[in-house]
Amino acid sequence: MSVRVGAQIQPQHAEYGQMRDTWLRVEEMGADTLFTWDHFYPLYGEPEGKHFECWTMLASMAEVTERVEFGALVTCNSYRNPNLVADMARTVDHISGGRLILGMGSGWFQKDYDEYGYEFGTAPGRLKELDRSMPTIEERLGRLNPPPTRDIPVLIGGGGEKVTLRIVAEHAHIWNGFGDPEAAGRKSGILDEWCEKVGRDKGEIERSVLIQPDKIKYADEYVEKGITHLIYGVGGPDYDLAPLKELVAWRDSRDGG
Repeated sequence: MSVRVGAQIQPQHAEYGQMRDTWLRVEEMGADTLFTWDHFYPLYGEPEGKHFECWTMLASMAEVTERVEFGALVTCNSYRNPNLVADMARTVDHISGGRLILGMGSGWFQKDYDEYGYEFGTAPGRLKELDRSMPTIEERLGRLNPPPTRDIPVLIGGGGEKVTLRIVAEHAHIWNGFGDPEAAGRKSGILDEWCEKVGRDKGEIERSVLIQPDKIKYADEYVEKGITHLIYGVGGPDYDLAPLKELVAWRDSRDGG
């Protein structure tokens, strides 16, 4: 079974140059994927610490890197008009030569909403907005001139069993979840059930998980549960990539590299 490994380089507590250098190190180390996140303030550490915006960073990431697929893990649907998201994705897709992954989620970090003037609402309400946005994004991608260089793969993050995983089954090429192998595998099984309900081939959706270094020892167990894309999340300013090196070596040992 083919596996992929990647890193989420969290755009907090660091200067742009530090992030840029880290993206290059991720690519040089042989990772398959590279991600940022979509927030306006740090999620941990100094709450008013250094932080940068997601999609302008993605445009830069598109120019700086040459090989890795990359994207947001994940874009907050609440922060931008879905037609605009599609146009931004198409543009970054072209800048990168066809390497963008369009990561989407419903949003959850209330400080972002309050500080930037977005209505926080409720979790069910934000999910309904994501559900409405996905067809709009798909339609706009089909109307843009020039069109995307490829069918941009869509990643949707979240583990909600009644709504989120149904949206994943209907629209995503990659699902991103959390938890240990048992928890992630259980959610993946529920996604399989949703695929059957909506008439989607479950094999069309790659299963990924965001992990910390203490979970790398369970890498083979994730694969046994059908989770074949492992992403290491790390914040600045130091960006310790030793765990990513471990993941790359594990992938290569499986692939005979």
